[in-house]
Amino acid sequence: MPTPDAAAPRHPDRSTVRSLLRLWPYVRPVRARLFSAAFVAVLASCMALVFPLVLKWMVDGPVAGHDPAGVWLGALVLLLLGIAEAGLFGLRRWLVARPLAGVEAAMRADLYRHLQRLPVAFHDRWASGQLLSRGTTDLMLVRMFLAFPLTFLLVNAVTISAGIAIMLAQEWTLGLVLLAPAIPVMIVCWLFERRYSQVARQAQDQVGDLTTVVEESVLGIRIIKGFGRHRSQARAFRDLSRTLRGTELVKARLLASIWAVIVTLPEFAIGAALVLGTVQVADGHLSAGTLVAFLSTALALRWPVDSIGFLLAMSQEAGTATERYFEVMDATPESGSGAAEPEPETETDTETAADTGTGTGTGTEGGLRFHGVEFRYPDAPADAPPVLVHIDLYVRPGESMALVGATGSGKTTLTALVPRLHEVTSGRITLDGRDITAMPREELRELVAVAFEEPTLFSATVGENVLMGAPETAGRAELDRALAVAQADFAHALPQGTATQVGEQGLSLSGGQRQRLALARAVVGRPRFLVLDDPLSALDVHTEAAVEAALRRVLAETTALIVAHRPSTVLLADRVALLSGGRVAAVGTHHELLRTHAEYAHLMSGAEEDGR
Repeated sequence: MPTPDAAAPRHPDRSTVRSLLRLWPYVRPVRARLFSAAFVAVLASCMALVFPLVLKWMVDGPVAGHDPAGVWLGALVLLLLGIAEAGLFGLRRWLVARPLAGVEAAMRADLYRHLQRLPVAFHDRWASGQLLSRGTTDLMLVRMFLAFPLTFLLVNAVTISAGIAIMLAQEWTLGLVLLAPAIPVMIVCWLFERRYSQVARQAQDQVGDLTTVVEESVLGIRIIKGFGRHRSQARAFRDLSRTLRGTELVKARLLASIWAVIVTLPEFAIGAALVLGTVQVADGHLSAGTLVAFLSTALALRWPVDSIGFLLAMSQEAGTATERYFEVMDATPESGSGAAEPEPETETDTETAADTGTGTGTGTEGGLRFHGVEFRYPDAPADAPPVLVHIDLYVRPGESMALVGATGSGKTTLTALVPRLHEVTSGRITLDGRDITAMPREELRELVAVAFEEPTLFSATVGENVLMGAPETAGRAELDRALAVAQADFAHALPQGTATQVGEQGLSLSGGQRQRLALARAVVGRPRFLVLDDPLSALDVHTEAAVEAALRRVLAETTALIVAHRPSTVLLADRVALLSGGRVAAVGTHHELLRTHAEYAHLMSGAEEDGR
């Protein structure tokens, strides 16, 4: 499955600031606490700049005047300032912890809801590991940015500005010496930001690729062990790990480079200011207390200056994480409903359609009807032929129709169009005369139940998996009935009966057991329309016969479309539609098509041979 390199839009011209501003709707509800935390942090940081002023008073006053009481008083003031600063920073952390955890939870919940509403075509294109990394690692980076860099970029800017103002007020010549590295440092930060943003994005995409490999290896562990492919999988994982390691080392080198510049240049400036200040003290142009206060202020600014590198790095990572998050959130979800104008038809067309099972009809009859339906996958090349071409098919109310065709004829794709797992490219589908695109998806999927050839079970109990296909009011009676229809009574013999956890993907059960539970899920809600994609393929002959006998009673109460490969499954249906090359080649009963259509007879003869 392709990674977002192929599936997601990139915005190389999007700045980090522009990306991070998109977080505002999530931050707005907690802005009061965040602003309060920022104010407290600024107050605590500026309080550190009071220390040098107290030291200046102590050196020029009590120390120079040999006044022990004054020294103790100054020490007490410094102690109280230190306690107050620590308390304020603790208050800042308390202010941001709970609301930012809420912001992360809200973003993750929105992402999950949005993923549920995205069309199947989106999930076909995106690797699951990429989506997982966006909901975990990326959101953690966003929370860390809101908790620390967002505040301290402001705090450090205020602290540095206030510190420079204090130093210039004390001795402007020494202040200018310390300001000398400012321009080179800003240039380096600008270059660092551009390069680090690219590398951070690359690393986060590689984390998604690595997550995909791990997930696929866990879910496919039986295949890996069965074919002895653990070494090749380990090599693939090792290669991706090494690639990610290399990218992380590039990030480390970039961070080390900017730290080297940011730390070294100010240190040279402080050294030069120390030498120049000492000369001025020796000449009597500067008091010792002023020099001590000046150097103490410069040292107090070392942390705000030195931290610029990793604060910028964290901001860049948060910016790319935000961009990756909104790549998914910007994807267009399934529309709740749409409007489609019915195509006018003649009375003759309607009568013909009702008689033969093909035609476009008036759109007023009951049952399930395909009106000139064509379909091509959204990401297919423009010159690729459609998967389905002008499908005209009518399943009468209470009728069951089997879909038969060679592999690749479009049977499964056709069934996926009914519950709108895919959208028709042209034409329309109606249920009881209503265009499905004009129906809310929730209503449509209450009317249509589906069972796929590859059954999917969730990490839940047997009962919860089955009742997923029923209204919330459904209970034990509906569950037992559905299990009986699907010949899934084995569920009662499990260790905790229908309360037994089936495990991830239901892999603790056999393929036939999973398929029977999926069939039970499809019939438990007594749907008006039933779409079954070869639901009995994993069953043995005796179980299949028992399921078919029970399923006939269910089919008598619903309108059904059944993908079938075996003659026994075909015989469940009232009529059969033969698909060939994405078109409806013939419609009739099983026996009629055996007599009149060579391709159908060939398919059924092959199925009979396979069943022996």
